Amino acid sequence: MVKGIIFDVDGTLLDSMMIWEGAGKLYLESLGYEVKENLGAIMFDMTMAEGAEYMKKHYDLKLTAEEIVAGVNTRVYDFYAKEVEPKAGVKEFLEYVYAKGIPMTIATSTDRPMIEAALTRTELARYIKKVFTTTEVGKGKNCPDIFVAAMNAMESSAGETWLFEDACYSMKTAKSLGIKNVGIYDFSSEKEQKYVKQLSDFYLGDWKNWKELIKVMDI
Repeated sequence: MVKGIIFDVDGTLLDSMMIWEGAGKLYLESLGYEVKENLGAIMFDMTMAEGAEYMKKHYDLKLTAEEIVAGVNTRVYDFYAKEVEPKAGVKEFLEYVYAKGIPMTIATSTDRPMIEAALTRTELARYIKKVFTTTEVGKGKNCPDIFVAAMNAMESSAGETWLFEDACYSMKTAKSLGIKNVGIYDFSSEKEQKYVKQLSDFYLGDWKNWKELIKVMDI
């Protein structure tokens, strides 16, 4: 029986990964730095704070990690507040689950102001019981803390909880806890998608096919 659902946001609920692929690069370029490495791939599984420390160290930034995080956030906040949209089919699925009385939470590496701005504008906020961020929890999704916090808020056990996610490192953590995974397709590499599929209890290539998913989840 499903008693709680945890959602990643970027690339899962929202079509937003493109901004994060280039956020660090755009920020560094605005400071006059030339970025030759694939910074988006390097920072993919880092928290905002970890990413800031990486840029500070590797580009010798004379700024605090907090100042770097604030700078990157400024570059992308407007995207969340004014442009980002849910993936097609997401709102219909959330409405269905909400009507069934199943609590839903968010576990995200994106900081709260951007997430709340996006959820409010896209009218998804009404479906979500609580938002958890890795910055506030203090650990990334390669650690179980954020998922444990989400389950506590929903009063669900691991065996009663499903995670919707597009990144395999997060799905590995969930699986180690006994949480079931719904793998979501996003534009990550073919290799990444192969592992996402392997870790999935159900792989959702297109949110428009959500009615197939509810049969598997039995909700």
